[in-house]
Amino acid sequence: MDSALLHEDLNGYYFEDLSVGMSAVFAKTITEADIVLFSGVTGDMNPVHVNQEFAEDTMFKGRIAHGMLTASLISTVLGMKMPGPGCIYLSQDLKFLAPVRAGDTVEARAIITELIPEKRRLICKTTARVGDTLVCDGVAKMMVRSRADGDK
Repeated sequence: MDSALLHEDLNGYYFEDLSVGMSAVFAKTITEADIVLFSGVTGDMNPVHVNQEFAEDTMFKGRIAHGMLTASLISTVLGMKMPGPGCIYLSQDLKFLAPVRAGDTVEARAIITELIPEKRRLICKTTARVGDTLVCDGVAKMMVRSRADGDK
């Protein structure tokens, strides 16, 4: 494969190509394997995520996915779609509003709300939904490459 072509495929938007109101979406159905693997990778073995018997006695009445697993889908939108590869995640504020369970399809979305040209930063409203239910709400700040940067 042509390495120049591969490099092009990995470039996200340049700052100059972005505008307020642009948005991107990523959707994924959360599986039992996702929850188990996330527990193993992070070390978060909270029984509300991995022990059905324990979780049945909680306010959720059963196991739920990690909030950060759900939030990681927002990272996918930002890092792979818009602004995409090459951007740097600077911060993320999150509010977890409802549980996500194995079998739920989560739709993560980012919408550009502000551009800060002098610093090549953007602010996005970030959300995650299961159907009509808002499960995660937040704001992300990203640093984006400029065309003036070239291939640095």
